[in-house]
Amino acid sequence: MEELNPYWLIQAQQGDDYAFAHIVETCQRPVFSLCYRMLGNKEDAEDAAQETFLRAYKSIKKYDKNRSFSTWLLSIAAHYCIDQIRKRRFKVVSIEELPIPELPDVQPGMDLKISRNEERKKVRELLEHLNPTDRACVVMYYWHDFSYDEICQALSLTPSALKSRLHRARRAMANIWLEKVPNSLVAERMAP
Repeated sequence: MEELNPYWLIQAQQGDDYAFAHIVETCQRPVFSLCYRMLGNKEDAEDAAQETFLRAYKSIKKYDKNRSFSTWLLSIAAHYCIDQIRKRRFKVVSIEELPIPELPDVQPGMDLKISRNEERKKVRELLEHLNPTDRACVVMYYWHDFSYDEICQALSLTPSALKSRLHRARRAMANIWLEKVPNSLVAERMAP
């Protein structure tokens, strides 16, 4: 996410609602993207993005101008999503209650789109197996190109803790992937 013009931040800190609306318009896409990747569905991501901006609006006067605004804003989103994921873990859903997806009509070019959607779905499923903080680290690093320093600052982690979390998350995702791939496919791919 690109850094905002300091003018808009100063105006928003002084209570200018128009300036804050400009901030929302400029930052809504990256905030929604982070929330979507962490929560896994559009409705929850929209709610989380809205809550992020509400929280940012309420605390904009406390924003430290020496800190990256994008890091500050996305850390609000990440912490909110972590809380939502933790709350979700207490809900148990029966498999019978899950909706059955309908297969789309295949048209020219649709097979590529379907393939990409399937890949995204698989990545979201892998992310759901991670604990909330590890998921936030992965999303911020790989999808939002945050530096180690920015992630450490946003999630209150040390650099070594972040490296450890990213390593553990990659390993966990790889192991889960291998568990889901049928043995015949693994053997087929390993065959010369």
